[in-house]
Amino acid sequence: MYRLADDRALVVTADFFTPIVDDAYDFGRIAATNALSDIYAMGGSPLFALNLVGFPRELLAEGLLDEILRGGSDVTRSVGIPTLGGHSIDDAEPKYGLVAIGEVHPDRMVTNAGAQAGDKLVLTKPIGSGIIATAIKKGAASEEVIERAVEVMAALNAGAAEAMLSAGVVAGTDVTGFGLLGHLRSMTLASGVAAVLTAANVPIIPGAMELVAAGHVPGGTTRNLDDLQENVSFAGSVDSLTRTLLGDAQTSGGLLMCVPPDRVEELLSDLADRSPVAAVIGEIVAGEPGHISVV
Repeated sequence: MYRLADDRALVVTADFFTPIVDDAYDFGRIAATNALSDIYAMGGSPLFALNLVGFPRELLAEGLLDEILRGGSDVTRSVGIPTLGGHSIDDAEPKYGLVAIGEVHPDRMVTNAGAQAGDKLVLTKPIGSGIIATAIKKGAASEEVIERAVEVMAALNAGAAEAMLSAGVVAGTDVTGFGLLGHLRSMTLASGVAAVLTAANVPIIPGAMELVAAGHVPGGTTRNLDDLQENVSFAGSVDSLTRTLLGDAQTSGGLLMCVPPDRVEELLSDLADRSPVAAVIGEIVAGEPGHISVV
């Protein structure tokens, strides 16, 4: 965030990655949605975007890059912002994403440092996209599971952000590469609080549990779980498959909000038509900063 004046600040973010689905158009949509998510997570409104592209020169005639860029542009147009150019390089491995520029009032910015004991944790998308993306690369995900995952990852957090601001939420984050537990740890550390997470309440993309049981676990998810060992305690009732999913590295995940108890019902009602799923998954509590109890 870069303050321009007392009432204006820029939110600037960049995000790009290699293909996680086979369809070029869907890859473009997901990458653009993911890049815009950081703007929405801070309560900002996007202004414009720039493309970031790495692509093999010898494949340009195939039309795949055209489809990737079309997917990204359809997303930015859907939220009323222009894509004002960008930069591309010849790269053996395709990569795509955006630099996204947004604006927020400095006094109404949502950060990961304002969680208070008693706040309820609300998540606006199901988890499991990392598991499914790994299975796609191995040809092990069914078309139905892929379709569900693409629907989740391509769903913008714009509506969820509007509901978040309307409910007066001041602490939140989006769930991406560090997984649900990793981003929750960052928020509780920054806020000086702890959290209790109810595993059974966490929504999961249909099919993800079966794929993790079959061993389709990305390296990023394994690293996340290793890194969380000092901060997370699991109840004996939480099985190993669920533990893995809670640390799964997400792409274009939902918003994780810390909501005062008296505003939860209002928020959930507002989210009903704005988000693929919204669930109360836990609570912020007093305790060792950064510690998460999963029950």
